Amino acid sequence: MKTYTYKAKHYDNLYDLSEALGADGVFIPRTISDTDLEQLGVVVAEAEEPIGNVRVRKIMELKRQRDTAEVEPIEYGGHSFDYDDKARDRINAAIIALSLQGEDASIDWTTADNQDVKVTANDLRMVIAAVAVRSNKLHTAYRAAKAQVEAASTAEEVEAVTMNN
Repeated sequence: MKTYTYKAKHYDNLYDLSEALGADGVFIPRTISDTDLEQLGVVVAEAEEPIGNVRVRKIMELKRQRDTAEVEPIEYGGHSFDYDDKARDRINAAIIALSLQGEDASIDWTTADNQDVKVTANDLRMVIAAVAVRSNKLHTAYRAAKAQVEAASTAEEVEAVTMNN
């Protein structure tokens, strides 16, 4: 994050600086370089981003990682099953249909790695159970990582946090 000093006044953004320069009859474009600003008597400095901003950004990154991992294919019975929105709808519909046909009913199911396997309603329930276990692990890891982020006192400590710590 850049800060600007002009005539002993500090500015946190280019817009406010341009207003101050404009009062002195100097127009600056939005794309002005730091070198050109310095030639106008402006001191350009890099300010450390507030730790609160770093924490918020890191927590959003951790949530995105968790949410992405939750819909990745899941392993069950030696096969990989898709578990995105469409796959969840199909699995639920298949469980209902197979349950209505009886306990031994099965259908051919195309796995995430494009293999056809026979599955029963119970197999598909076990896929969902495996997802629930994985989801719980992901949420537990996320909560632990979030607590580490909130306890961190420097940006470096925040950035070092992962879901695997």
